[in-house]
Amino acid sequence: MQDPKVWMGTSPSNPYWSDDSKTLYFDWNPDKNKSDSLYKVTFTTGKTLTASQPQKVSPADRRLLPTEPIAAFNRAHTQRLFERQGDIYWIDVKTGRIRQLTNTVEMEANPVFSGDEQRVIFRRTPNLFSINLQSGELMQLTDFRTGAKKAEPKLTDEEKFLKQDQLRLSTVLKERKAKKDEADRISKADKPKRPKEIYLDDKQLFNPQASPDGRFVTYRLSKNATNAKNAQVPTYVTESGYTEELPARTKVGAPLASQEFFVYDSVKDTVRAVSVKDIPGIGDKPEYLKTVANAKPDTAKKTRPVTVNGPVWSEDGKLCVVVVRSQDNKDRWIMRFEPETLKLTLLDRQHDEAWIGGPGIGNANSPGNMGFLADNQTLWFQSEADGYSHLYSINVLAGGQKKQLTSGKFEVQQVLPSKDKAYFFLQTNEVHPGEQHFYRMAVNGGERVRLTTMTGANEATLSPDETRLAIRYSSSNQPWELYVTELGLPSAAAKKTLASSAPIKLTSSQTENFKSYPWREATLVTIPASDGQTIYARLYKPERPTGKSVVFVHGAGYLQNAHKWWSQYFREYMFHNLLVDKGYTVLDIDYRASAGYGRDWRTGIYRFMGGKDLTDHVDAAKWLVQTQGVDANRIGIYGGSYGGFITLMAMFTTPDVFKAGAALRPVTDWAAYNHPYTANILNEPQLDSLSYRRSSPIYFAEGLKGYLLICHGMVDVNVHFQDTVRLMQRLIELKKDNWEVAAYPMEDHGFVEPSSWTDEYKRILKLFEERL
Repeated sequence: MQDPKVWMGTSPSNPYWSDDSKTLYFDWNPDKNKSDSLYKVTFTTGKTLTASQPQKVSPADRRLLPTEPIAAFNRAHTQRLFERQGDIYWIDVKTGRIRQLTNTVEMEANPVFSGDEQRVIFRRTPNLFSINLQSGELMQLTDFRTGAKKAEPKLTDEEKFLKQDQLRLSTVLKERKAKKDEADRISKADKPKRPKEIYLDDKQLFNPQASPDGRFVTYRLSKNATNAKNAQVPTYVTESGYTEELPARTKVGAPLASQEFFVYDSVKDTVRAVSVKDIPGIGDKPEYLKTVANAKPDTAKKTRPVTVNGPVWSEDGKLCVVVVRSQDNKDRWIMRFEPETLKLTLLDRQHDEAWIGGPGIGNANSPGNMGFLADNQTLWFQSEADGYSHLYSINVLAGGQKKQLTSGKFEVQQVLPSKDKAYFFLQTNEVHPGEQHFYRMAVNGGERVRLTTMTGANEATLSPDETRLAIRYSSSNQPWELYVTELGLPSAAAKKTLASSAPIKLTSSQTENFKSYPWREATLVTIPASDGQTIYARLYKPERPTGKSVVFVHGAGYLQNAHKWWSQYFREYMFHNLLVDKGYTVLDIDYRASAGYGRDWRTGIYRFMGGKDLTDHVDAAKWLVQTQGVDANRIGIYGGSYGGFITLMAMFTTPDVFKAGAALRPVTDWAAYNHPYTANILNEPQLDSLSYRRSSPIYFAEGLKGYLLICHGMVDVNVHFQDTVRLMQRLIELKKDNWEVAAYPMEDHGFVEPSSWTDEYKRILKLFEERL
């Protein structure tokens, strides 16, 4: 539980390639400094690929480096744009020559090439500007202004009469007015054309984006609800000596911000809002309302609130699509959008009575993975239409049927088109739900060629010239290290073939102390669930079993931990090794709603958290007894966040299965959690109160029989300490005496201080040693 960089070592992270693909940069800290530093490895290609030793990049050299490559290339990938320290730069990819385009005290960001590649368009908050690469001319494209436009003072009828009367009575006044009006007319005619003033009033501006030809600017305005109350989190240990309040978040069911999507036409000098009322299914009511007893009868078709994301443009600037997402997150529409007419045409609708999700699907602020192929007509995107996140394409111009490019009981987790848009580079888990590999596939589908070979997780970063892969790799008992492999170019005769060289290891990060212990490689097992499904799990078996067992519940809900790579729960992994040393059998399952197993598994907790996710743990406990020689009266359970929630539900609703439990930073009442996560799963508490009632542990506290430990950080701005305080009062009123709480005054949701981690896990170990 000590500082990882001191006794474990720090793994490399954030790898990126130089533009010439000869140097790999990454963050690393082999010297146990206070923070990571930037390192580099350079490569030479002879008969075999050779790599230099990692070298630390000096601060002076680091300040001169271009930032890591992003999708701000020209079409030929010979030039790239990047932002550094709030200024915009241009780089020649082949020569490495860098040209600074802006040098201002204002922050500039998000540079892209215009459609003709003669200008660079960027954002200088809140407006868009363009700079001509030849002449250096700077042009402002938008004139967004905060606040409201000041209205011209209106004359009363009496004031209008007096003014007209004065002009009738005085020739001099009349002549002077005529001269002034003429001067104003000439001045206005001579004034250069400026973008239209657009006042934002009390709204927030999101994603202003210019069309490739520069004519249209699309943007989204969001207005916060005035009656949405934010929670406050008190912090007691402060420099001032006074209790201070930390701003937190609203709670689920609070009024949401309203969203509008606009188009500014610079030729017509007009601003128009895009209407969504005619989108197919926009007025559909969710199915769950039919089962809600107190739902108000309402037969009227109302337009559901939505958010419009995008647009995504074809390279020739002739076609674009937007992604419209309902605020209840039960629909995602991909639509062709014509900015001149504001016309929306449906291309694909994904509907889910639970909620839209999965890898590459996007969220309320992102359209997800998508783009146009080389023909500038075919759009590729990801969808869970068949139950797993897969790759699809559709001809936008023809509006034809979508084509499924990948299929099977696995997920496409990342997608990257090749530079020539002839291939996709994909990361999937098709070998095994607990493995991640990198592939190459033609854009029309077909055979996928696997480019990684090491068992575990292969987080691949492709070089700009697409000849090398940097691989951040780990196995279940070895933390992340950096490797590189060279990709063979596809032959002209068989373009689908692509061979990879053996990976070269670039870093060694673990300390001698860490390496001195024989960390176990957990066995991946499958467990039958009571409803016929298959649960994947990690099993840690002691050499001399004692009948004691602990079940660990991972957090985050939508997360995977029964896999073949180094767990993000590395402290818990090491704690499990300690438990096994003491004779415990330890199990860690990917319960219902875990990531990596498709739509049905992901949504298995819809309207009932603590339902199938808990019965999966109960089934796992029975499996331990039936197959691993575990004593049914000596099983403990623990976990943090969502894992803390499941621990409480287990101790309260299945008290004869688990004798002791440690609930860390647990949700005790889902009505107190945030909206984006909770409303997807349980809808809103004012509309679906039954779902909240049966999913919240605080309502079942009377069922506690075993021994319960609760640990919670007092400055937790995610799951508020208030959750634990309310449960404490409930347990007191129920006269329960087999529980205790450890509060950590300076810790947020994720602990930081080694002393806090150590204290917490000493208490968990003490609980299990005494009670199991």
